[in-house]
Amino acid sequence: MRLLLSPLLLAAAAIAQDSPAPPPPSEYQGRVIAQTMHWQGAGWLIRNKREREEGAERMREELRLKPGMTVCDLGSGNGYHTLPMAEKVGPEGRVYAVDIQPEMLEMLKQRAEARMLENIECIINSETDPKIPAGSCDMILLVDVYHEFSHPEEMLAGIRKALKPDGVVVLVEFRAEDESVPIKPEHKMTKAQINKELEHNGFKLAREFDGLPWQHMMFFGLAEK
Repeated sequence: MRLLLSPLLLAAAAIAQDSPAPPPPSEYQGRVIAQTMHWQGAGWLIRNKREREEGAERMREELRLKPGMTVCDLGSGNGYHTLPMAEKVGPEGRVYAVDIQPEMLEMLKQRAEARMLENIECIINSETDPKIPAGSCDMILLVDVYHEFSHPEEMLAGIRKALKPDGVVVLVEFRAEDESVPIKPEHKMTKAQINKELEHNGFKLAREFDGLPWQHMMFFGLAEK
């Protein structure tokens, strides 16, 4: 399997945005929607102290990835989590790296090629559609990205469609309950808020992991209709 990212990336981005999105709300379910981090700040995503601040390796261990799985890093940025996930699922598995900024995916492509990873498929999503193939994913990971979705309900609908019946979506968000976490308030979420929004959109909490330094980690399956 090859890394799917064509030279016509910008054209693909235009196609991804082919249908105009409805005007974004400024808040959702009582929460202020944060602005997306610009691709020019991508260096912050691979900063040296990120492992110490976020316990990223421990977080990925808790995903319990296995060879052959099909998973998605939604809001992948330049691939901080995508690349080790691709190594974990192995050549028989697949990782969808999804981001709304094509510049981020270009950086990810270069980093993946340097590590000779060929099981990553890059996808440019729109504001209202993650563009992930229907029924394809065992797991969809969102690290510090869900709170930036301008259209949460539409994106969660797309995530539901992309999951396999027993698939899970994993939200990792900075803890709003903890004032010592040095992140702007609009980029943090409480467990109660996460639960409220995911349950409202057809998900049920399956399990949680509370062992990260600054973040919640919550696993949601599909709720029964």
